Amino acid sequence: MSEQAPQAERVIPLTEPPTEDAAEGDGEKGPSKSALKKAAKDKEKAEKAAKRKAAEDAQKKEQEANDISKNDYGDLDVDGAWPADFPSEDHVPYVELGDLEEYFNDTTKMDAPGGPHITFRARVENARSQSAKLAFLVFKKGNATIQAVVAASEELSRQMVKYASSIPAESYVLVHALVKKPKEAVKSTTIQNLEVHVKKLYIEGKAKAQLPMQVADAERPIPVEGEEETAEEGRPIVTLNTRLNNRVIDLRAKHNQAIFKIKYNIKKLFMEFLDARGFIGIDTPRLLGSASEGGANVFEVKYFDRQAFLAQSPQLYKQMLVAAGLERVFESGPVFRAENSNTARHLTEFTGLDLEMAFSHDYHEVVSLLEELMLYIFKGLRTKCKLETDLVRSIYHVDDFKLPEAGKVPRLKFPEGIKMLRDAGEEIGDFDDLSTPQEKRLGALVLEKYSSDFYVLDQFPLAIRPFYTMPSTETRKNFNPSSPNAGYSNSYDFFMRGQEIMSGAQRIHEAEFLAKRMREHDAAVDPTSPGLRDYVAAFEAGAPKHAGGGIGLERIVMLWLGLPNVRLASLFPRDPNRLAP
Repeated sequence: MSEQAPQAERVIPLTEPPTEDAAEGDGEKGPSKSALKKAAKDKEKAEKAAKRKAAEDAQKKEQEANDISKNDYGDLDVDGAWPADFPSEDHVPYVELGDLEEYFNDTTKMDAPGGPHITFRARVENARSQSAKLAFLVFKKGNATIQAVVAASEELSRQMVKYASSIPAESYVLVHALVKKPKEAVKSTTIQNLEVHVKKLYIEGKAKAQLPMQVADAERPIPVEGEEETAEEGRPIVTLNTRLNNRVIDLRAKHNQAIFKIKYNIKKLFMEFLDARGFIGIDTPRLLGSASEGGANVFEVKYFDRQAFLAQSPQLYKQMLVAAGLERVFESGPVFRAENSNTARHLTEFTGLDLEMAFSHDYHEVVSLLEELMLYIFKGLRTKCKLETDLVRSIYHVDDFKLPEAGKVPRLKFPEGIKMLRDAGEEIGDFDDLSTPQEKRLGALVLEKYSSDFYVLDQFPLAIRPFYTMPSTETRKNFNPSSPNAGYSNSYDFFMRGQEIMSGAQRIHEAEFLAKRMREHDAAVDPTSPGLRDYVAAFEAGAPKHAGGGIGLERIVMLWLGLPNVRLASLFPRDPNRLAP
């Protein structure tokens, strides 16, 4: 029998083969010693932090339980409802800060049993801790400010003192306080001979601790156009753009509040004067089918399936209403101008004060009434808004606005103004429109000669006025078909401190002549176009001769106060670069 090859020996493993589960986890390793050590330390730290927080919470609860003032301070609910135990007006008078000094002119109120207590709502201008037992705050409302004292006692806790001293500036609060006379006048507040000792204090609207800007920064003047803003020591530069981007905070500045009280009163005086003289207030459309002034400075908008325009003025409608029998009309409303002008005196949306009236003999009847209107406004501001005017002018270091003596407003014909400029060295043509520097130069010359910051320039060249402007009598008599826009017109501008505030004219009231002038004008328009044919048709039914003007409200505010930029006279200004806020 043949010999067989030996079989290979079977190798028996020393360990059991890996299980299925082990095979699936092949390659995984457990945590390292250092990782285990770190995890243990983290666990220990977390446990210590939890114990510390629990101890703090327990201490806080104990303090709250022992806080004698716990119901006398804190943040109100989101609906701002007063706490149930806050004194009502039946028990404690509610007095606005601005009325406080007048209220306590009655000295018997200072002798009220238990002291004169009041309640009020105000904003926190600042809060500071003097010690654990004492804090001082300054409350403000409108232009009034008063010092407040929060002092720990048997009736007021240290916790309440701490709470009061930590209230963020600009927060709005509800206060119950005792009024006292300070040992010395408080010179840092407007109310200097009274102070309030806080008894209850609740935050109605809490401000963020870090705001984009401070009200104190808004109360610094902005530079005049062309000048650079310089930083005060320890204070940041806050540009006009920053202020306008944070306009709500900016408007809290005292002088800004004053600006808009003045602006409101100008509008009010405008309406008072005209109402007393038989004018009727009107409201005309701001969406038009055709540009009211012609030219390119008009905003186009999509009106369903067709084109429309934002009103450059209520001009056409004022005239149509005069033709309708409302022979004295006025309006206050928004005006839109698509002028890409980024100057200190231009806005793309402003408030227009407009009027139109029929006259008997000569358009200067209307000029005289407009002069009386402006003098009425200026004199009204001197009496009604003296404090506000003085406040704003003190910030911008502006001279008083000079009015003509004996109420006689300087009224120059256009050629007279040109002559004054030429005599002063200006190069300008007979029929050239005035540039801004030339307007300001002429204003300075008028001030020097007539001692008035207010004057009228009459009979402008026809070529630089709108199509509805009546040519002067001499121009009509010497009409040259080859130069239809030559000569002068029955038009006028009003100026303050050498800058235009109003443009006006006698209007063409005869339909055939109006259509002719529309075609002849340099900015020719079609009298049969959808947006203008109704306007022309209004005069086909017969209309009286009439004149009027459009005043820029923000310009009056700017120039009366001497503001360096017209944007400061608009709550939320619109210019070529600004559509928000």
